Amino acid sequence: MKRMKKIFGDVLLLLMVLLPVGCSTIDDDRSDCVDVPPTPPVPPVQEDTLKLDYELRLVTNMTTELQTSLTTQTDIKVAEALRTYFSTIFSDFAHDVDLSFYDTQGDSVRLQHDQHVMDANQASYTLDLPKRHYMHLAAANIVDNPIVSLANDEYCHQSQLLQIDADTIGSHTTGLFTARLPMVVLDNVDQSFDVHLYMANCATTLVVDTIGSGIRDMKVYATGFASGFIIADSTYLYKEKPPVIRATQEALSVEGSQTFCTVTFPSPETPPTRSVIETEEPFISPEAENALWELHVYVTTADGTVTKNVLYVKTPLRAGQLKVIKAKAFTNGSFESDDRTVAVTVNLNWDDSSEHDIEL
Repeated sequence: MKRMKKIFGDVLLLLMVLLPVGCSTIDDDRSDCVDVPPTPPVPPVQEDTLKLDYELRLVTNMTTELQTSLTTQTDIKVAEALRTYFSTIFSDFAHDVDLSFYDTQGDSVRLQHDQHVMDANQASYTLDLPKRHYMHLAAANIVDNPIVSLANDEYCHQSQLLQIDADTIGSHTTGLFTARLPMVVLDNVDQSFDVHLYMANCATTLVVDTIGSGIRDMKVYATGFASGFIIADSTYLYKEKPPVIRATQEALSVEGSQTFCTVTFPSPETPPTRSVIETEEPFISPEAENALWELHVYVTTADGTVTKNVLYVKTPLRAGQLKVIKAKAFTNGSFESDDRTVAVTVNLNWDDSSEHDIEL
């Protein structure tokens, strides 16, 4: 009996010695040994956000110009039709927007380029831009305008809206908008920038009273306007010989009136040096040399001869503006305007062999 008690005691002592070792070496499951707290989840890294809010700001005189320039019963019908025609030009609605972010050092090369379909007058975009200083340029409504394109936009101070290079071109087909904004993108800060886009082109309308004139045809061209626009500096480019813009004749259902429209870049602000040379001395208004831009009107009279009228406009045409000019046509094809800002030169029996270039 004593021997059995001794054996039992020895076994019990042996088990007490082996228990801690067995817990650490026999099984990897330690749940029966020690309560191990669960590992807390790693919180996600919080990324900074950069939000840009874009809004088109339409600053225009269109409504005022139509109300003050077109006042007769016939004119009011013309004004209503022009509001419809210009609704896609003088509009704060953008179809497309082109966004460029440039380095502010060295050659000011473009660091990031984004293009979006906006289809609104305002939109917000969240972008991922590394921390640094940027010069941001934006342009809207370029895609549907075959006359104007975004050129040289790889570098900030060369980026420009540029018309196609030709002696005679069509009118712009969209209202163009641009913006420029210096930006400082900070680290560990959520930022928001407001970008306001303003109109870069403008328009003209010639309304001709043809009652009693018997004229058979009319062609209208505009000239004296800029050929391009540098976005970063907000300045216009003028050629020594500016392009000629074909006016669009509007099919307005108004008896005894013909209307022609052009959409262009703005005119100069001050008169350039001008020389007028004709082989046959026409009637030349003494005010012509102070003009900033011109309308050239070729009128085919009832007897088939062509009269050339040049309307010299002395007031600048600026971005976002509409200028309406009214004129009365006579049987010999000559024009008369009661607008004091317009001077008229008339060349009867005109033919293209008798014309020289007019240097602006």
